[in-house]
Amino acid sequence: MEAINEQIKWELYSAYLYLSMSSWFESIGLKGFANWERIQAMEERDHAMRFYSYIISRGGRVILQSIDAPPSEWESPLAAFEFQLSHEKAVTARIENLMNIALEEKDHASASMLQWFINEQIEEEENASSTVEQLKMVGGETGKGLLYMLDKDMSARVYNPPVAQE
Repeated sequence: MEAINEQIKWELYSAYLYLSMSSWFESIGLKGFANWERIQAMEERDHAMRFYSYIISRGGRVILQSIDAPPSEWESPLAAFEFQLSHEKAVTARIENLMNIALEEKDHASASMLQWFINEQIEEEENASSTVEQLKMVGGETGKGLLYMLDKDMSARVYNPPVAQE
């Protein structure tokens, strides 16, 4: 359970990071991107709570850890999403490590729970990668008209709370 407790910290850090990105996007007038990141932060909080609930359901105790301050500035929207993609890849590595531990310890319950996160990380990396590619296509900062259109698309994202586990 210690490794899963550690993962709660990283999921909450992710939420903190994406709130920071949201604030930065607001400050440069990209409200759609800010909306995207606010929703991303909510999803990461939900991930932390999913781990939290799992620990409790297995008779463990959640021990919350300190969370470092995230960055608050990026050179451009492209740089922010490249940072996000890199961060999501690091999260994927942590989830895969948790799965390796579960498999080594023959902890089938944890392995089953972690499969959801492995599938989720595929989506997380795909979303960040797709946005990086779109930003590259529109020319990042130099394609301000297209950046405006992409910002408008980002503002359409809505938060969908996770479905209760069966």
